[in-house]
Order: sequence, then structure tokens, then C-alpha cells
Amino acid sequence: MFFRPLTFIELCAGAGGQALGLAMAGFVPVALVEIEERYCKILKYNRPEWPVICEDLHNFRGAPFQGVDLLSGGVPCPPFSIAGKQLGPEDERDLFPEAIRLIREIKPRAVMLENVKGFLSPKFENYRNLILSQIKALGYEVQLKLLQASDFGGPQLRPRVVIIGILRSENVSFSFPKPQETPSLTVGEALYDLMSQNGWEKAKIWAKQANKIAPTLVCGSKKHGGPDLGPVRSRTAWAQLGVDGLAIANAAPDKDLEGMPRLTAKMLARLQGFPESWNFGERKTIACRLIGNAFPPPMALAVGLKLKEALMANRSC
Repeated sequence: MFFRPLTFIELCAGAGGQALGLAMAGFVPVALVEIEERYCKILKYNRPEWPVICEDLHNFRGAPFQGVDLLSGGVPCPPFSIAGKQLGPEDERDLFPEAIRLIREIKPRAVMLENVKGFLSPKFENYRNLILSQIKALGYEVQLKLLQASDFGGPQLRPRVVIIGILRSENVSFSFPKPQETPSLTVGEALYDLMSQNGWEKAKIWAKQANKIAPTLVCGSKKHGGPDLGPVRSRTAWAQLGVDGLAIANAAPDKDLEGMPRLTAKMLARLQGFPESWNFGERKTIACRLIGNAFPPPMALAVGLKLKEALMANRSC
């Protein structure tokens, strides 16, 4: 028996991390919506076959996409991030209302929305309950769980809140993926080959010292500008792993480097779980921002496989 592929539409596609993981799980994109033109160009460069729609989500209409299997997305996190003012629904960047509108218009079989750990803060309990209740009112069984990149092979913490909704009429059950049994690589193990590309004599010593998974990758704030590894607390955590977080490097360390090395965009992408072939453009600031804001593809893959399992349990040709 032949089954058509499972389809999905992605909101706030960014660098394509979530879309890439879902595609690896077997979903086929019918639309990737992203407002930033530079990001759209990078998505199109990496996956010319993907239908990228460069448009403000407020102006995007879902009616033409009714019947899609999955609506996924990572609505902007600054309204809930501890690095920001945590204005929640009072922040003009909060796009949860638009996501709810599109769920209503499209009526997908399933929903997958992700955001930062701060979304679980007691400060946002009422708003969080409102969002979940609105999805439930549209006919979905809803689950929410805090997942961590290191549980799915990522060499960094990166906790992310994932909301899953399955249409009650599907009459299927969904369960979140379990953490993998194999420990994730340390930063040193993950990046040693890249750090030693230019013959850095102290690469092995550095890799041995960088013997833990990384803190959550934070870089390239749109508000504050340049390519670095985030605020002071983040750079301090990186320094404990022997990494200078004040800036992003153009290339791997030279042979005779003294002191702490800086990460390159390629190293950042590997920590986030992107394939080596994924191109983020030549501008460090844009690359850093794209990578730092991305949903790790391995985590999206793990959740996507569980969604596929649930949705395939009730499929027609």
C-alpha cells in the first residue's frame, strides 16, 4: 500500500533547524514562513526545493494550506527569555496569537511549537494556560515538556519547551522521545578536529580541558549586535571550557596560538547539530544569530519521529 508523505508547514523558520529535523524524520515541507529576507535567502540556498515564503506572519494566511499534517514553529523567544525583559504577551514580538490563528485556519492533524525554558516561568502561568487552553479549544489533545539538546546527542544543554497538540479526532496517542542512552560528546570531543585544522599545537590539551557539554549556545543578539557568545554569564561559562566568547573567529586557531581559542561559525553549527554542508553565509553576525536562535535539528528529528509514529497509526493512502 502506498502512503503519501506526511506534510508540514513551518512558522518562523529562521535557519531551518526545526524544519531540517522534521525533514530528516520523513516530513515534507509545503511552506516555510520567515520574515527576514536574509534568512530566506540562506534557506533557499541550502534547500532550493523547499517552498520558502518570505513574509510577516501577521500577513500570512493559512486557508490555502488546510489539510497539512503538521504545523510547526518556534515563535520568537525574547518575550519569555531570561536574557530579556520577559514582557510575555506585552511584547510586540509575541507571535503565539498568530500561531493560534493559523492553527484555527489550517486545522493541521498535529501541532509542534517550541520556545525557551522561560516560557515555564511562574510569571507566565496564566498566559501559558491561556495558550494551551486555546489550542485545546480547537480540538487538540495537548502535551508540554521541557527537552534538552544533550539528551538527543547535542554537545550542549539548550533546554527547550515543546508543545505538542494532536487532533482528538485522530484518536491516536503521542509520547515524547526518551533521552538517548549514549552520553553526548563533550565540547572537546565534538570540536577537536575543527580546532586542530590549522595545526594548533595545543589542540589536544584544550580538548582534554573542554571535557563537558557546552552551556546553551547564545550568540548574535539582534538587539545588541555583534557576533559573540552572549552576555557575561554565558561567556564566563565558556571560559571554563577554555573558549574565548568575546567574539567569533574567522578560522581555526593558528599553530602557535597562546591563550583561549574562539569558536568559528562552523563550530557553532556543529554544536547546534547542523550538517557540515549547511551554509550560513559569509557574514559572521548573521551566521552567529541564525545558529544561536535555531532549534537543534537532532532534537527536532527525535520529536518528529514520535509525531510520525503517532500520525502514521491513523493514515489513509
